[in-house]
Amino acid sequence: MSTYPDAKKTIQLIKELVEIPSPSGNTEKIMTFVEEYLSDLDLEMTRNRKGALIITIPGENTENHRMLTAHVDALGAMVKEIKSDGRLRLSMIGGFRWNAVEGEYCQIEISSGKLYSGTILMHQTSVHVYKNAGEAKRDETNIEVRIDEKVRNAKEVRELGIEVGDFVSFDPRAEITDSGFIKSRHLDDKASVGMLLQLIRQIKDLGIVLPYTTHFLISNNEEIGYGGNSNIPPETIEYLAVDMGAIGDGQSTDEYTVSICAKDSSGPYHYGLRKHLVQLAEENGIDYKVDIYPYYGSDASAAIRAGFDIVHGLIGAGIDASHAYERTHESSILHTENLLWHYVQSKMVLE
Repeated sequence: MSTYPDAKKTIQLIKELVEIPSPSGNTEKIMTFVEEYLSDLDLEMTRNRKGALIITIPGENTENHRMLTAHVDALGAMVKEIKSDGRLRLSMIGGFRWNAVEGEYCQIEISSGKLYSGTILMHQTSVHVYKNAGEAKRDETNIEVRIDEKVRNAKEVRELGIEVGDFVSFDPRAEITDSGFIKSRHLDDKASVGMLLQLIRQIKDLGIVLPYTTHFLISNNEEIGYGGNSNIPPETIEYLAVDMGAIGDGQSTDEYTVSICAKDSSGPYHYGLRKHLVQLAEENGIDYKVDIYPYYGSDASAAIRAGFDIVHGLIGAGIDASHAYERTHESSILHTENLLWHYVQSKMVLE
C-alpha cells in the first residue's frame, strides 16, 4: 500500500495513457486499458452507449450523489481526401491549429485495425522548390500526410486499405524530465484521467468510506463537445470536471499549482462550489490559483447546457501550450490530487 498522493507514480501512469492513441470517435483501446487498470478492485463499472465508462463507489449517503469526470479522448484527425500524388488531406477532430501539428509524426488506422505511419507536413515544405514555403497558410488545403509506404498515387494508397474516414493520431512524444516535468501531446485530458484512476485506487486500497455515493465518469467525446452530458444519475448534486488549467498571457494558472476555474466561455461556475474548493485548498496547504479560461468549455458546462440540475465546478493541473505540445510539472499534479482527495471526503456545499 502506498502513501497518497504519489505524483511521480501518477506521472508514469499519465505517460502510459498519452501513448495510447485515442482521438475522439476512436477510444476503445484506451477505455479497455482503463477497465483493465481497475479490474483488480471491487468496483461497479458500466459503459454507456457512447462508449464512456462510469465507475461507482457507494458512500454513506446513497440519496445525494457526486460525479467527477475526466476525458480520455484526444485531438486528432480523419482522412478527408486521398490526393492524386498519394498524400492525404485531413479533417480536424477537435479544436487545434494546423501549425500546432505541422511536422508531427502520426499513425493512420484503417478499418481492419492495421496501422501505417506518416508525417504531417505542409505541401510547400521544401524551401528548395517553394519560394513561399514559410508564408503559405497553414490550413486544411496545404497541410497533408506523407505516408511511410511506397505510394505514388491514390490507387496505390487505396491498395494499402487506406480510405476516407480513417483515423489519424498524433505522436505524443511523451517525456518525463529529471526536473519533474512531463511534456507530451494529450495531457489534456489524460493527466486528469491518470489522477482520477489513482484516486479511485487509493480510496479502495485504504478502505476509505466516502460520505456520498460518488461516480467517476471517464468520458470520450469532450473534445467535440458532448462527453459528459448524459448518464448523470438523477441523485447527482455536485458535478466536478477535472480538466486542464489554461496558461497564457493574463492567466493566473501556472504549471506548479492546481487551477480552480471561476468562469469559462460558458459562463461562471457554481460560486458556492468554487468557494468550497478554495476553502479546502487553504485548510490543507494546497497551492492553488483561481482563474478564468476565455476560450474553453468542459464536460461540466456541457452538462449544464444539456439541462441537468447540478452544482458544477472545474479544476485541473496547469497545462502549458494547450492543444499543442503540452507540459506540466509534478507539483501541479500533486496539488490537484490533494484537492481531489480532500474534496471527495468533504461535505456538499448545499448541505
